[in-house]
Amino acid sequence: MSRTNIWVACLLAGTALGIAGCKKHDQNASAIDNDKQAALLAQLIDAKPGDVISIPAGTYHFDTSLSLNVDGVTVRGAGKDATIIDFTGQVNGAEGMLVHASDFTIEGLTLQNTKGDALKINEGQNVIIRGVRARWTGGPSTKNGAYGLYPVQIKNLLVEDSESIGASDAGIYVGQSSNIVVRNNRVRQNVAGIEIENSTNADVHDNEATENTGGILVFNMPNLPVPGRATRVFHNHSYANNTANFGARGTAVASVPAGTGVIVNSNPQVEIFDNDIADNQTANLIISSYFSTGYMNKTGVAAAYDPYPSAIYVYGNRFSGGGNAPDGVKLQALRVTVFGLSGHIPDILWDGFVDQAKLVNGKLDPTRAICVDNGDAGVVNADGPNGFKNPSTDKSPYACTLPKLPPVQLTGKLAEASGKS
Repeated sequence: MSRTNIWVACLLAGTALGIAGCKKHDQNASAIDNDKQAALLAQLIDAKPGDVISIPAGTYHFDTSLSLNVDGVTVRGAGKDATIIDFTGQVNGAEGMLVHASDFTIEGLTLQNTKGDALKINEGQNVIIRGVRARWTGGPSTKNGAYGLYPVQIKNLLVEDSESIGASDAGIYVGQSSNIVVRNNRVRQNVAGIEIENSTNADVHDNEATENTGGILVFNMPNLPVPGRATRVFHNHSYANNTANFGARGTAVASVPAGTGVIVNSNPQVEIFDNDIADNQTANLIISSYFSTGYMNKTGVAAAYDPYPSAIYVYGNRFSGGGNAPDGVKLQALRVTVFGLSGHIPDILWDGFVDQAKLVNGKLDPTRAICVDNGDAGVVNADGPNGFKNPSTDKSPYACTLPKLPPVQLTGKLAEASGKS
């Protein structure tokens, strides 16, 4: 049996239906496509390294999640506008597709209206997600699945030319991973558009983020086994991310203020440059600590966890608009008190939390500094430790530079796929 055409599998898996039965399911878009679902499930289960599983153009209605546990497989649709797998009637499984495999490529298809995450890839290396769309078609809703494209614990990862719409947590989420390129993607109407969490060596560039609650997030969460560092966010367009937060109560993302273009939280070595960031109503860029989040817990954090942002370098960005209608009473009060009724919060908002034990002569150690070399872009230290009582717009503490991070170098077949980043 050919492993490149699921309709061959359809006919073999459902011989009682025959050709007429397969055609009938092609024509009945409102019904669950049981024969095609069974055929694709069988191919994924029976797959061998080197297989290419092709899914032709069409809209297919499945009610159970798909899974793959074999290395070296490619799943290929005819394009994200052409091959659409719809899980509106899903009754089995949490994800649309769950993958535990290395040397895996998925491209050219849409996964929509999944009960939970659209695509989760867990524990692997050398993974390519290209031209894949995850979406929920009913608009922003807490009932939508949490994550759109969700690679976690991956080494050597490329996510490109993809899209996520409507995730109730993060549209494109990369967690506990290393050696990462996320480029040329579009995210909208998610709580978090793109999120790099507890990950090391990530390049996030040439993406468009709009209509999310927060556009691009770089976070380090407590009590995870892997801390993150060294992320470059550059040449992105993050604008008008003003959608009200619809994350589930109690989740970390539920604390993201609506109207933020880029957020760095509790992360070291983050470089933000050559981006167009505009019209985000709270602030175009927020730099914050664990202590400003809504997910602080009474049991504390792991001893190795650093709750403060450090070595943050902001330069050469193009900021405009924004800061005119911040989310939350405290930030609204900050805007009016410091900048007046018609004023706005500056482009860069820092919560002001500092690790007192690591100050040098009362200042941040130069290796841990927040450095801003961004023309006339304003900075406000919100004085979070004192309840916003003494905010400052003095830019002199940020007049410094940091060594620039090297570009991420993907390896193996991903190096061939990525070209120059």
